[in-house]
Amino acid sequence: MLEGKNIVLGVCGSIAAYKSALLVRLLVKAGANVQVVMTKDATSFITPLTLSTLSKKPALVDYFKAETGEWNNHVELGLWADMLVIAPATANTLAKMANGLCDNLLTAVYLSAKCKVYFAPAMDLDMWLHPATRQNVGRLQSFGNVMISPGSGELASGLYGEGRLAEPEEIIAFLAAALKKKHLLADQKIIVTAGPTYEAIDPVRFIGNHSSGKMGFAIADELAAMGAGVTLITGPTAQVSKQQNIKRIDVTSAAEMLDACLTHYETAKACIMSAAVADYTPVHVAGQKIKKKEASLNIELKSTTDILKTLGDHKANGQILVGFALETNDEEMNAITKLQKKNLDFIVLNSLNDAGAGFKKDTNKITIIDRRLQKTTFELKSKDEVAKDICLKVAELING
Repeated sequence: MLEGKNIVLGVCGSIAAYKSALLVRLLVKAGANVQVVMTKDATSFITPLTLSTLSKKPALVDYFKAETGEWNNHVELGLWADMLVIAPATANTLAKMANGLCDNLLTAVYLSAKCKVYFAPAMDLDMWLHPATRQNVGRLQSFGNVMISPGSGELASGLYGEGRLAEPEEIIAFLAAALKKKHLLADQKIIVTAGPTYEAIDPVRFIGNHSSGKMGFAIADELAAMGAGVTLITGPTAQVSKQQNIKRIDVTSAAEMLDACLTHYETAKACIMSAAVADYTPVHVAGQKIKKKEASLNIELKSTTDILKTLGDHKANGQILVGFALETNDEEMNAITKLQKKNLDFIVLNSLNDAGAGFKKDTNKITIIDRRLQKTTFELKSKDEVAKDICLKVAELING
């Protein structure tokens, strides 16, 4: 999977830099074109000559080549790379990356890179567990960067715990698996809906729900990571996609979401409807803010168009349609009824009775029920991990 890939390998000042020699060797053996970029501190642990010899390219350290007056063009390196892999990644470099600091060639390449960025932390246990490091790692992941998790074992300080650089063989396997995943849904057009809809009562008030959009955004990110061309149709939410190649369409009401779905549905291979769409909308929307009165206020409601059923009624042969069922009672029966009534290929069931599941949470617990009524129940997971389970099911159906 790595053959012919252009890989910039960033090496930072960690005792684990000695593993970079084997990592370069394995990357080259796998057929990759490797350009090493080192921080100055890294040269105290392993020489540029060693990495230059193994990579068959000069290992770059400085912006400028003192002997010729030329400069190492960080912009060109960022454009050349198919992958930027920083291993080992120190706490210092992670902090610079997370906060946009650019005082060396490696961080300049990072800020210029258009490719996927992978970082493999290596540091002592206390540094790894420090809240500042945890915050920086989370910030980098929110940008769409991918962490190759450190291992546990004896550290240079003599402590035992997390912080060891992943072994070179593990890093190679991780990168190969990431590239393989990227091909699972290559060139497939997929719609994802996310968030709530807001149904206006007057210019300042609305009927809505507690959906944060976290699940839908996690699904869209995972599909994009698998190579799909994702159109994300989202109601009002503060969520931001990690993947840059997602087409986002912002809507407010159920009617606007329906229009957006129908616009893109015909050319989509799959549609995953994770949005919490309002079932009812006011019959009359006041043109001015409704003033508070002593008497009670009655608002007449009408049903919104059922987007999921509309798409199910118009589903073409080979199209995949996925729905969600968030239930509070008779969960399985209600989910199966929805699955069959709306012509779905599978439905994702979760219950507000399960601790850690539901709106605004960072975790979810789901059961997938397919059209043959086969059930797969998963344990409580982060919504990113739940998204992987859902997207692998979609890929399985698309790829047969």
